[in-house]
Amino acid sequence: MNTADLGLPVDVPSTALFTDHYELTMLQAALKAGTAGRHSVFEVFTRRLPEGRRYGVVAGTGRVLDAVENFRFDPGVLGFMRERSIVNAETLDWLAGYRFSGDVWGYQEGEVYFPGSPIMRVEGTFAECVLLETVILSILNHDSAIAAAASRMSSAAGERPLIEMGARRTHELAAVAASRAAYVGGFTSTSDLAAGFRYGIPTVGTSAHAFTLLHDRERDAFQAQVDSLGRNTTLLVDTYDVAEAVRTALDITGPELGAVRIDSGDLLLVAHRVRQQLDELGAKDTRIIVTSDLDEYAIASLAAAPVDAYGVGTQLVTGSGHPTCSMVYKLVARTESADPTAPLVPVAKKSSGGKTSIGGRKWAARRLDEQGVAEAEVVGTGPVPEELQDRQLLVPLIENGHVLARESLDVVRERHVAARARLPLSATQLSRGEPVIPTEYV
Repeated sequence: MNTADLGLPVDVPSTALFTDHYELTMLQAALKAGTAGRHSVFEVFTRRLPEGRRYGVVAGTGRVLDAVENFRFDPGVLGFMRERSIVNAETLDWLAGYRFSGDVWGYQEGEVYFPGSPIMRVEGTFAECVLLETVILSILNHDSAIAAAASRMSSAAGERPLIEMGARRTHELAAVAASRAAYVGGFTSTSDLAAGFRYGIPTVGTSAHAFTLLHDRERDAFQAQVDSLGRNTTLLVDTYDVAEAVRTALDITGPELGAVRIDSGDLLLVAHRVRQQLDELGAKDTRIIVTSDLDEYAIASLAAAPVDAYGVGTQLVTGSGHPTCSMVYKLVARTESADPTAPLVPVAKKSSGGKTSIGGRKWAARRLDEQGVAEAEVVGTGPVPEELQDRQLLVPLIENGHVLARESLDVVRERHVAARARLPLSATQLSRGEPVIPTEYV
């Protein structure tokens, strides 16, 4: 696969260095101790949701599959590690042949999750699994945070479309991943061309204030844009005086103007005034798009405004105040030898300070009430109760090192809409509260 598909610079040959130094030193020590070949089970979960969030959104799964597939220690990577003396020669020799040959199970991308949900399970030898910790957490923590913010914004927006416009507010590679995650969470388009190129997300955009300021008159800027893009374009009307700009825009285009964009001021008040003005001038089909540091709360406050679409940037790509999900990657079971027939032994961290974990390979299922609404996230290590057999959440993603299937983002988007619809109505409330359903351990 071309590394451009991962959102990587074309000169990065693999994802192997998207890891922490100590993953490699643990590997070296385990190889020397003879424990590296023990069959191990790692799980990704979060102990709590970000404060005030009612549910989480699984996003980035497709990128994880690509990252695992491209986790290779090529000569350039090995040369860097040799030069820095990161690991010894024996470990470098082992890494030269590294290919993940284990299994990965996980929640399907777009699904919702809750505290304790084992959203991804990685199985194989300790050596091959431990190396994947950082890159898996990096992807899932970032993308799931963005998707959760996007989902809240999408819920607040109702049927009105959302445009992702945050590329200039974050790292250039993070911007591409954020656009993908926002699309999973319910956004309909992006301003970022790299995201459009790599993931097929619809791209949109017309002009900024600089284009208006470039011209001697606002009329000249509008005329130039209409001459180039047609009357169905979107004109930015708040560079100077909004009411005058709307009059000028319609004088040029007539009632066929596609949309106007408002990027400043009291958006609720200005939107009402612009809608009235457009209607009075016969442009009843001209849409109103608002931008300007929106988040889910601002979008909700505009629910009664005559707004047709929202453009969101900074608050989206920073997770609307929660840029990570605090997911962890913990060893929960391992064998006592490298013998493939050896039984798994549950292991767990027992330290104080709220960082304990539960040992054992886990399953997860979502119990529904009689109306088909979720009422509990059920997590267990023993047999799955018969009544939950068809409600299990983990599906195979990688088997014996081979990716089983990749999904289109449209399928993932639809899955998220369906998963959110099965939650209690209080899931969409923006007021602070606990997770909308409890997690039960059995």
